[in-house]
Amino acid sequence: MLGLVFRNKKDTMTDDYSKRVEAITFWKQAGLTPIRCEPIEGGITNRNFRVEQGNEIYFVRLGEDIPEHGVYRFNELAASRAAFACGISPEVVHAESGALVLRFIEGKTLEAEDLRDFSKMEKVVSLLKTCHQEMPQHLPGSTLIFWVFQVIRGYANTLRVGKSRMIPELSKFLEINAGMEKIVGKIDLCFGHNDLLAGNFIDDGQRLWLIDWDYAGFNSPLFDLANLASNNEFPEKLERQLLKMYFEQSVSVNLWKRYFAMKCASLLREAMWSMVSEIHSTLDFDFVKYTGENLERFEMIYAQYENL
Repeated sequence: MLGLVFRNKKDTMTDDYSKRVEAITFWKQAGLTPIRCEPIEGGITNRNFRVEQGNEIYFVRLGEDIPEHGVYRFNELAASRAAFACGISPEVVHAESGALVLRFIEGKTLEAEDLRDFSKMEKVVSLLKTCHQEMPQHLPGSTLIFWVFQVIRGYANTLRVGKSRMIPELSKFLEINAGMEKIVGKIDLCFGHNDLLAGNFIDDGQRLWLIDWDYAGFNSPLFDLANLASNNEFPEKLERQLLKMYFEQSVSVNLWKRYFAMKCASLLREAMWSMVSEIHSTLDFDFVKYTGENLERFEMIYAQYENL
């Protein structure tokens, strides 16, 4: 989800998480020397650290299952290993309950404006095609699916049970959701990343890496394309170039309509993710404000969608 920095009893919490990193069994099992651990800020699904062990540098992420958001660590681990096998993500060197240890990639974490640079598009499309087409060959038999329209239905159920302030709006959201799902229609199934924030791309100076597989699962390629464009506020010209490059054909009226429905669904899902976080997250962040901002974006794009 959205990469944000939180400051919630930061010093005490950081010390606690640092102790958890130091307690990871990998260090002793590998006979490694004492570690140097530094927190990496940003992100709200996990706590991330840069760890030095002698001449080795690792990336450590701490995180438990988050059922209300469909985040399950067995799935993240399987996807991370498959992505490494395909050469698009760093190696997983150790995993245990609540912790993942990967090789550290030295490079620049991208910003949204970097992804709006057309010169990056070929590399991004290549990464996505590898993810979509090759990762299933390296996955176990049991893997999650991420169908955004079902995610939205599930969020609606969670919000009802949690007595969300947004309950009066849910019927409208679900009606819109059903209409967009119908427009998308039959899909080509692929394995998607499903959380294409700029911060999940790293440029090491020679190539791009794709990281953070919390929401990975089988999906339509249209969702990753729409999610990428939506998260990083692509202008229409760049969206059409993205679709043309990915599908290697001109963008038909039908493809554009189906893509736009996925874009609206991506925005609605982000808004509802925030609504669920309002009632479940313990982080010190103004989720109510964030919900409002995302609903405003959704309503603006959905109005455009209705006029297509």
